[in-house]
Amino acid sequence: MENAPKLTELLKAGNEKAIRTVYEEHRNGFLLFAKRYSLGDDEVLDIYQDAIIALCENARKGKLDDLQSSISTYLFSIGKFMIYHRLKKIGKQVTVADFEHVEMEYELYDEEEQNSKLTLVRNYFSQLGEQCKKVLTLFYYEEKKLDEIQELLGYTNKDVLKSQKSRCLKQLKDLINK
Repeated sequence: MENAPKLTELLKAGNEKAIRTVYEEHRNGFLLFAKRYSLGDDEVLDIYQDAIIALCENARKGKLDDLQSSISTYLFSIGKFMIYHRLKKIGKQVTVADFEHVEMEYELYDEEEQNSKLTLVRNYFSQLGEQCKKVLTLFYYEEKKLDEIQELLGYTNKDVLKSQKSRCLKQLKDLINK
């Protein structure tokens, strides 16, 4: 399926079959590659899925129109970049030399755009109630599991906590989209 110009157009159009094919063709290779960075299997799979999403978004934005590498090289570059940032976030010692073959040409995100979105989210986040702030912070920022949050915040039922998290997230999204 690695016929780059045609594949790029299919990804740009959001063709689900093409996306699924790219996903399946490269998943095992990526998971094998990522094992060397001592991340859990679920975490590596999440990173891979995020890399696929970024690949598709970049295709839709036309960033793959003049791609000089193969789709697989580009996808792995995105994934390597995400692994690097994940390792930094969790405090593992990593150096750029560990990732010297990562191609940074793909512009995973526009830093200025991301900073303005982050500022927007922070502003609206501050308008949420205290309980919502606690739940969302524990889940998304501190990456706690629902069981841990349930215990920390004294929820008697995990389903109630899930509903609370969902309502808080919806409230935040509604504030942002006003």
